[in-house]
Amino acid sequence: MHQPCNPSPFPLAMSVVVWSFCLLLALLSTGASQSAGGGGDGGIPINNINLEGVVDSFLEQISSQAQDQCNKMVNALWTYYTNITDHNKQLMVTSRLEYGKWDKEATSWVRKLDPIHHHLSPDMRRQLYFLRMSGTSALPTHQLQELTNLTSQMTGIHSTATTCDFNNSTKCDLSLQPDLVEVMESSRDHEELSHTWLSWRDSSGKKMRKHYGRYVELSNIAAKLNGFGSKSDVWLSNYGKDTKAFVNDLSRVYHQIEPLYRQLHAYVRRKLRETYGPELVSRKGPIPAHLLGSMYPSSWRVYPLVTPFPNKTSIDVTEQMQEQGYTPRRMFELADDFFSSLGLPRLPASFWRNTLMEKPQDRQVVCHASAWDFCNGKDFRIKMCTKVRMKDLMTIHHELGHIHYYMQYAHLPYIFREGANRGFHEALGDVVGMNVVTPTYLHQVGLLSDPNTDQETEINLLLETALNRVAMLPFNYLLDLWRWDVFSGRVPEAEWNCAWWRRRVELQGVKPPVVRTEEDFDPGTIYHVAADVSTVRYVVAVVLQYQFHEALCRKVGQYPSLPLHKCTIYGSGKSTEAGKLLKSMMKVGRSVEWKEALREMTGGSGELDATALREYFRPLEDWLTADNTRHGEYVGWHAEGDYCGSESPQSITPPEVSPGTPQ
Repeated sequence: MHQPCNPSPFPLAMSVVVWSFCLLLALLSTGASQSAGGGGDGGIPINNINLEGVVDSFLEQISSQAQDQCNKMVNALWTYYTNITDHNKQLMVTSRLEYGKWDKEATSWVRKLDPIHHHLSPDMRRQLYFLRMSGTSALPTHQLQELTNLTSQMTGIHSTATTCDFNNSTKCDLSLQPDLVEVMESSRDHEELSHTWLSWRDSSGKKMRKHYGRYVELSNIAAKLNGFGSKSDVWLSNYGKDTKAFVNDLSRVYHQIEPLYRQLHAYVRRKLRETYGPELVSRKGPIPAHLLGSMYPSSWRVYPLVTPFPNKTSIDVTEQMQEQGYTPRRMFELADDFFSSLGLPRLPASFWRNTLMEKPQDRQVVCHASAWDFCNGKDFRIKMCTKVRMKDLMTIHHELGHIHYYMQYAHLPYIFREGANRGFHEALGDVVGMNVVTPTYLHQVGLLSDPNTDQETEINLLLETALNRVAMLPFNYLLDLWRWDVFSGRVPEAEWNCAWWRRRVELQGVKPPVVRTEEDFDPGTIYHVAADVSTVRYVVAVVLQYQFHEALCRKVGQYPSLPLHKCTIYGSGKSTEAGKLLKSMMKVGRSVEWKEALREMTGGSGELDATALREYFRPLEDWLTADNTRHGEYVGWHAEGDYCGSESPQSITPPEVSPGTPQ
């Protein structure tokens, strides 16, 4: 039944457009939509109506209002994330509810245009396709409020959880960042690492399990109200309407990368066994998670333990940065210089005025580094608890990649102000960040005295990069595989944690330090689980990163005359040409299909393809293969017992394993 047209939710300035829109709906209800060729049973010919003019005006108003509503909500989110208090939490929840109320109303108007989509331009149809998806705003108000509260409670647990010091049980104020992160990266005491790993999970993930169950229920209800089967289908829809094809693409890409990952895994396992002994790290089993230098671990922070040629000069310039008096502000300025060298604009004054660069001492904040778009086309910020070290310098370049993406597509209608898919944003940040770790760049900015490298130094550098980029691929892939199973109901709630560890053992070759139970909720220790963020974007991003890198290196004339891993777009003499190519990709946002954007960027087929990634790491993969063979190292892993399911945690001791033949 046709609902009456009610312009009351819209401001007075919109009245002419609203009533024109109401007239259009009235015409549709009398049969105009059936009269595309002119005339019908009493209907007015649709081609006699300025159809696209009315719809275009409507879309402009929707975009303007969406921008205003988004700005209010993001301001409230920023206030909470940079000052975690109950008061600010309530303001954030209220702002999300207000946005949800507006979004639901706007979506109901947009859906009234469904019958005439085929009469509109492709650009209009694409805007309407995205606008008709109201996300969680489709929920009834009380359920939306409940879901908003749940998400804020989970992120609050993650951000404020603390644990006790292993060496001082009375000191119980250790937070994830920087305290626990530093312990996991620097300690070589496996008992301290196990204590830190377990206590963080007890104080974070375990406490949010009951919240997560209800979050899944409400997220699936919202998905169904938007015409999807489950929350996983909502996430996958960002990569196109044919979600099955995209899932198959992901599987194909994972198998492209798998041979490199297995060689890396075998090498790291052997080096860790040399450090911690075979009683903790076996020859054929998964690697204990707490020994990989990270709380999760998506990236493996163990480079000092596994360096192939430790006597070679490192390009970790943390010491040089500190000696030269670098500050977080100076690190941001250096990154700004990098983007300017590509012909991209300088950061606006508001960025420097509003960005949070260091962890405040007087309040709790969410330290997870992130770039923020305040939806008004002029306010862009970063939130980061910066330390003067090379790792953070890379992160700053990455986050500024997001900021420049925001700035380039700020002219588009609000609904198109995103990356072509969720991976594009991350890939842009990553392809910029990888230029920071080149000897050429570090030499040119005065942080490295000698840019020349030999083969052994290059292997060191490639391994350090692989520990960050390649090692994270199975983790981020399996995290979303697990959540897809949870949202779809393929894994019942009673098996969530054990299903998690089955995935980690199967795809990542990593095991817990003690047997886990269903009283635990280890996925909840991950920020992206608490904050409702899909991680497949990072898999897509890493693959795209190397596809982008190859395209940029061709643009500046360095590839294939140089190996892909030796290319840098900074100071090449054609840096601005690389900048133009990046701008052409960023400025279209998601106004075009992502495969079209990829095709324009790379000149290739537009398909996700890990060939460039494998080519970049080819020297390392060849070296790892030879080294693993020389040491008789087993490539692959086998489960050596049950890692989840017992009533109480127990230490996992690998069985004696006789030497095997490497495969």
